[in-house]
Amino acid sequence: MSKSRPTPAEWEILNALWKLGPSTVRAIHEEIGASGYTTTLKLMQVMFDKGLVKRDESARAHLYTPKLKRESMQTDAAADLLDRVFGGSATALMQRALSRRRPNKAELDELRAMIDNFERGKQ
Repeated sequence: MSKSRPTPAEWEILNALWKLGPSTVRAIHEEIGASGYTTTLKLMQVMFDKGLVKRDESARAHLYTPKLKRESMQTDAAADLLDRVFGGSATALMQRALSRRRPNKAELDELRAMIDNFERGKQ
C-alpha cells in the first residue's frame, strides 16, 4: 500500500472508483455528492501525489483509477488498525466489531467457516 493512509474522504473516493471503474473527477464528484467540484478535484490530485490513485492524462478529462485493489488496501488498513488501536489483539477487534452491529446468520456462518479454515491451517 502507499506509505500514506487514506483519510475518510479519500476512502469515499476510492470506494467510488472501485464501484465505477476508471472515472473522471466529475463522475466521482457526482457519485459521492460532495459539496464542491474543486474540493473533489483537489482531493484527487492529493491522492495522486500520495500514490493512492493513477491518472491517465491522454484525454482532456483525466481518468483516475485506484493504484491498488480494494482487498489489498482493506488488508493493510485492517492490519494497521489491529496494531495501532487494538494492540495486535484480533479478539478485541472482533469483539468491538461484533458489538457495533449484530451480524446476520450468513455472516456468522462465514465467520465460523473462516475460523475453521484458520484452525486447519488453510489460510
